[in-house]
Amino acid sequence: MKKFHLGLIGRIALVVIAIEVLAFGALGWFYIDRFSRAIAERTYARLHQIGHMIAAEDLPIGMVARPPIMSDLVGLPYLEGMVIGGNGRVIVASNPAQLGRLAAQVSGWDAAWLAPGAPEDRFVARGEALTFVLRPRSAADVAPTYTTVLTVSTAPLVATQRAIAWGGFAGSLLFIVLTSVAIVLFARRLITRRVDQSLRVLKRVEQGELDARIPVTGHDELGLLQRGVNAMTEQLARLLAQQQRHVEALRAQKELLASVIENAPIRVFWKDRDSRIMGCNTQFARDAGAQRPEQLIGKTDEELPWRDQAQAYRADDQQVMASGQPKLDYEEPQTTPEGRTIWLSTSKVPLRDAAGQVSGLLGIYADITERKQAQEQVYRLAYFDALTGLPNRTQLLERLRQTMACCSGGACDSGTCGALLFIDLDDFKAINETAGHDIGDLLLQQAAQRLRASVRPEDMVARAGGDEFLVLLPLQNASEAAVVHLVETVGARMLEALNQNYRLDGMVFHCTASIGATLLHGRDTSVEELLKQADMALYQAKDAGRNALRFFDAEMASAVRARMALEKDLREALPQGQLTLHYQLQVDGAGRATGAEVLLRWQHPQRGMVSPAAFIPLAEKTGLILPIGQWVLHAACVQLAAWAGQPETAQLTLAVNLSAQQLRQADFVAQVLQVLDETGANPQRLKLELTESMLVSNVEDAIEKMQALKARGVRFALDDFGTGYSSLAYLRRLPLDQLKIDQSFVRDVLGDPSAAALAQSIVALAQTMGLGVIAEGVETAEQREFLARVGCHAYQGYHFGRPVPLAEFEAQMQALRAAG
Repeated sequence: MKKFHLGLIGRIALVVIAIEVLAFGALGWFYIDRFSRAIAERTYARLHQIGHMIAAEDLPIGMVARPPIMSDLVGLPYLEGMVIGGNGRVIVASNPAQLGRLAAQVSGWDAAWLAPGAPEDRFVARGEALTFVLRPRSAADVAPTYTTVLTVSTAPLVATQRAIAWGGFAGSLLFIVLTSVAIVLFARRLITRRVDQSLRVLKRVEQGELDARIPVTGHDELGLLQRGVNAMTEQLARLLAQQQRHVEALRAQKELLASVIENAPIRVFWKDRDSRIMGCNTQFARDAGAQRPEQLIGKTDEELPWRDQAQAYRADDQQVMASGQPKLDYEEPQTTPEGRTIWLSTSKVPLRDAAGQVSGLLGIYADITERKQAQEQVYRLAYFDALTGLPNRTQLLERLRQTMACCSGGACDSGTCGALLFIDLDDFKAINETAGHDIGDLLLQQAAQRLRASVRPEDMVARAGGDEFLVLLPLQNASEAAVVHLVETVGARMLEALNQNYRLDGMVFHCTASIGATLLHGRDTSVEELLKQADMALYQAKDAGRNALRFFDAEMASAVRARMALEKDLREALPQGQLTLHYQLQVDGAGRATGAEVLLRWQHPQRGMVSPAAFIPLAEKTGLILPIGQWVLHAACVQLAAWAGQPETAQLTLAVNLSAQQLRQADFVAQVLQVLDETGANPQRLKLELTESMLVSNVEDAIEKMQALKARGVRFALDDFGTGYSSLAYLRRLPLDQLKIDQSFVRDVLGDPSAAALAQSIVALAQTMGLGVIAEGVETAEQREFLARVGCHAYQGYHFGRPVPLAEFEAQMQALRAAG
């Protein structure tokens, strides 16, 4: 309901009316009361006069009983009258029924009227009736002889009073109305028109017409007010224009800030003191699983997908707001709506109100997950092995330096703070070359898992490279005996674990390991020296037959250094032309030369002739056997091609020993065929000698490669037959051309019946399988004769000639031809 508002003119009219009402009301009341009193007093005076005239007998007492005459005398309707004698009985009455009755029996009589001490006369008003009681008294104050009681009606009197009152009211009201209308009309003409005019102008100003002005029409107070309003409007226009300019500038700044916040490649949010979100940009909202920033207003971190981190976030918020200091560029995790964990670079700064009090905080963060992943990737590439997931050599060496620094810094009272183990897989190269690198990788992964399972949580297992691993066993404040015991215990677990079969891609492989260990003392020993010591101990473990653990000691160091020096020289031997071929003659039963076995010799400038027993095993351990073996094969084929041009040597055969590593190479067949093609040698004149041990690890692969070369005419001999596995199951499947009786049997055939029986059995087996047979190590004519008796008609040994350089070998053949 619309509230009623009284205007200025209405208020003036009300004030005037109120004043007039009060004035005329008071004045009217005064005159009406005066007129009413005058009328009443005349009535009382007339009754009083008539009563006393009757008492003085100026009027006959009988007049009391005549109402018409009494009405005329009083001037009011006469209702009742009576005279009571001294005996208290009515003696005269306007009502005959009252005559003779006691006054007390008369209706409306009051005994107090006749009580002793009652006034001589009294007026009693009852409703519209007025009773006058008169008791005249004598001078002796004796009881009056009679009492006069006159009752008249005051209705005409009241009516007259009312008429006077209503007349006064009507006149006053008419006067008030007329004067009010006159005043309102005057005020409206003088004030309202100018006020309305001013209001219309102000309404236009309110609607934005700041150039509107009130026309000033006078110099009175209202004119002054109009001038003031105009001045205020002009000032307001100036202020609003200035404010509008500020608003536009602020709006532009706000839009720019909003655009920056919205389009910045970061998440932006701001919170109140209770850590409730007061605003954010769209990127932050999307991180929280919302489509619009407005959906997050009033929420806390506990209500968002990262509720698991909410407690930490709130602690950061409270720290920033409580201290009033920013917290900048710190990293923290956050859970996404999809449940992923991402990494943030966060900064939070306190927000302050106009009074300088902290009212909340502003936060920004950037998603650095990719950077963290890249850092992690770089870290893993720098400190972890990609294949096995183990720490790499770099990380272990850093940990080793830390351990040694602790040990050397006095933190280790015993002087021994752990051990370093160097582990090498004994047969890995063979498996890797025969089964392929994929199988080799799987084996390394399983070996890594077994090593990890064999150590304590505080130990570190690292891959050093290839098939080598390093293990750091820290043990602070322990005696040397305790460290040795720890190494032996852990080493035994490792050897046992690594000695178990490997099931890889449906195949079973076996690969043992050798372990070298060195203790970490408080002495100033460099990390590089410790690695050398562990490596030396590893060499000793391999020399001990592999699948063993050996500790480094000073005596070992001398031997290992010598071997390392020999290895260094061996690496230089082939490039510097220090390797040569010697040839040992092979003859048939008639003593004719059938060919030779090619034997490698090393002529060192300082060492002189180095024994093959010293450098061949070293070449196999270091992998140098591959380039050396390739060189031997190539040199032998070159010699075969040279002999093929001479009739007396064209039928000679050269036997070349193969190493297991050569045969295991995936491209071994291609290498041999390439050498034959390059040199032009006759494949049928080339005989490749293998040992039984080379075939055990992967017979199928060996057979496949032998068959491929056999198809090109290359011949194969099984060297040292009888000393190894000698399984007929695989022997009958091998594409062999010849068995070679080991010299250990030949040497004892004359004195050891078992050796003689074995030699005879080998010859019989070869004959049964359709294979040729040759005996090596024949040093006497008796040995040759025995072998001939049992059916062996091809020989090699000192009895026919030692291994000699090519020139001496060719001289031996000429001597044989001349003797034949």
